[in-house]
Amino acid sequence: MTGDSILEISGVSRTYTDANGDPVEALQDISLTVEKGEFFTLIGESGCGKTTLLRLIAGLDKPEKGTISLAGKAIKEPDPDRGYIFQQSSLFPWMTVERNIASGLIARGVYEKEKGSVAEYISLVGLEGFEKSYPHQISGGMAQRVAIARALINKPSVLLLDEPLGALDAFTRADIQDKLLEMWERERTTMILVTHDVDEAIYLSDRIVIMTPRPGKISEVIPVHRDMKLGRPRDRGSDDFLSLRRRILEKLHMAGTREDLEYVL
Repeated sequence: MTGDSILEISGVSRTYTDANGDPVEALQDISLTVEKGEFFTLIGESGCGKTTLLRLIAGLDKPEKGTISLAGKAIKEPDPDRGYIFQQSSLFPWMTVERNIASGLIARGVYEKEKGSVAEYISLVGLEGFEKSYPHQISGGMAQRVAIARALINKPSVLLLDEPLGALDAFTRADIQDKLLEMWERERTTMILVTHDVDEAIYLSDRIVIMTPRPGKISEVIPVHRDMKLGRPRDRGSDDFLSLRRRILEKLHMAGTREDLEYVL
């Protein structure tokens, strides 16, 4: 972490209208600062607004209140400077692995100048030998590696990850977590991850934000790198790791407890 902020979220709120025409408050008064080169994670139960916040940062949606700025510039629309990886890899089925990874370079008109980096990123995600394969010919885990390489080859200032490993088996998930960290340590791209997996959050993150159920608010920000002094690579079985895991699970439980309930013993 550098101590230099790159993303500023100030007083952001977002309300939707449901199928019955009733208002649904997804986010309420969110204020956060993300540092340049930080691995930052949002965690909370389903419906707490994590993905909504990610979409606002991506410029795919707009808040009713508040502002979001990247490097001092207000976010108003999507931009290649903010890469986005979805839970499903969303690869172009008619393109090979190689062409999928190169697609952003092609769209930006810089492919001829930067095409040499395609092989570099294929190697970085461990997909040598699959350059000419199509999405239907590779596994889900391999497809997510392609999606990560496709996003990072464009060298975005911020990479947004919306539960990109959620549909994978435990072994593949752990493997891609390591690949993701390897790429993060190499590129030092600011990464913002949405996940339900507490272990994943601890393993990857510099800081973890716990969000409350709808309306989504910030319950607590946990500085993993400072509070627990967990270096990298992190030992998932260490006392520090397991202690922080228990603490976060307790915080998630408290964040999901309604304040208006009364308990009678």
